[in-house]
Amino acid sequence: MTMRVKTVNRFFLLALAPFIGLLIVLLLQPKQLTVSLDLDTYKPQTTLTAQSTSIMNGLDQAEKVATQTSTSIEKTTRLYNQTTTAMSSIVQAATAQAAKPEQIYNKRITSKLGAAAERVNSDRIQIELFRLNPGMYKAYAMKIKLLDPDAMKMTLGKDTFGGAETTLTATQRYGAIAGINAGGFADSGGKRYPLSTTVLDGKYVNGFQATFKDLFFVGLNHSGQLIGGKFNSQANLDALSPSFGASFVPVLIKNGQKVAIPAKWQKTPLRAPRTVIGKYKDDQLIIIAADGYNENGSSGATLKELQDKLYKMGVVDAYNLDGGGSTSLILNGRVVNHPSDGNLRPVATNFLFFK
Repeated sequence: MTMRVKTVNRFFLLALAPFIGLLIVLLLQPKQLTVSLDLDTYKPQTTLTAQSTSIMNGLDQAEKVATQTSTSIEKTTRLYNQTTTAMSSIVQAATAQAAKPEQIYNKRITSKLGAAAERVNSDRIQIELFRLNPGMYKAYAMKIKLLDPDAMKMTLGKDTFGGAETTLTATQRYGAIAGINAGGFADSGGKRYPLSTTVLDGKYVNGFQATFKDLFFVGLNHSGQLIGGKFNSQANLDALSPSFGASFVPVLIKNGQKVAIPAKWQKTPLRAPRTVIGKYKDDQLIIIAADGYNENGSSGATLKELQDKLYKMGVVDAYNLDGGGSTSLILNGRVVNHPSDGNLRPVATNFLFFK
C-alpha cells in the first residue's frame, strides 16, 4: 500500500514539475511585463494631411473654374441668342428696305395701267391682266413677272417646222396658264413657216438670217430676260445667249427711246388688231393685245398709238408681233381678246407662260 502511494506521488510530482518551474520563473521576473513590438511600419505618414489639403484645395479651385466656365457659357449663349435675334431683325429690315424700291417702281407701273381685272400668282410667275380703253381703241395689257426663266417658252405649231396651231390649242397641249401669238410667218406649199431667224431651245430652227429691211428678232435669254433687236451677224445674237425667239416688224422702243416707225407700217394698215411685247427696266414683261374687228385699217390701234402708250408707261424695249387675225391673248384657258376673224388663227409660233 505504502509502495503504491509513493508511486502515485512521484507521478503527480513529475507531471506538475513544468508548471511549478514556470511559476517560479514568473515570480522571479520584474513586476511589469513588457512586450517589444515594432509598430513604426504601421504609423500613418506625416504628409497625408498635407496631401489631403492640397487635393481639397485643387477640388475647390476646379469647382470655382467650373462655376466660372458655366457662367461664361451662359453669358455667351445669351449673347449669341441676342446677336442672332438682332441679325435676323437686321436681315428682315434690310430685305424689306431692299424690296421697297421694287415695290415703289411696281406701284408706279401699275398706276398707269389701272386696277387689275385678274391675277395669277405662283412661285414661278406673277401675271396681272388689265383692260385698256384710251378712247380710240380697246386693248388688254398683261404684266408678267418671271420668277423662273423656264416659266416662259416658245413653241412651233404642232411642234413641227411648217406646222400651225392656234394659241389656245398650244396652251392646252402644254398645260400653260397663258399664251400669245409670237412671230410672223410665210405660207408655202400648204405649210406655215416661221419668218426669218427663229430660235427654239437655244438652237436655230432654220439657220441664222441677217437682219434685212425692218425685221427684228425678239425672245428670251437663258436668264429669263427679254432680248431683241436687229442683228447683222449670228455672233452678235449668240452673245445675248438666246433661249428662244422669233422675228417680225418693226421695233417700237429701244433702250428707252422711241424708234422711228417705217412709213410702210404707219399706214398699211393704219389700224389693226395688234400684239406687242416689251419690258420694263426691272425685266418685267408687258404685253398688249389691241382688239379690232377687221383688217381693213378701220378698227384697232395704230403702231404710233401703241408706241406712245408704251413709252408713257416707262417701257424700255418694245416690239410689234404679228397682228391682224393672228392676235391672240389666252389666260386661264379662255380667249381674252376678240379675234378679228371670228375665230383664232393658226400661227407658226406661240409664246407660252407656265404657272
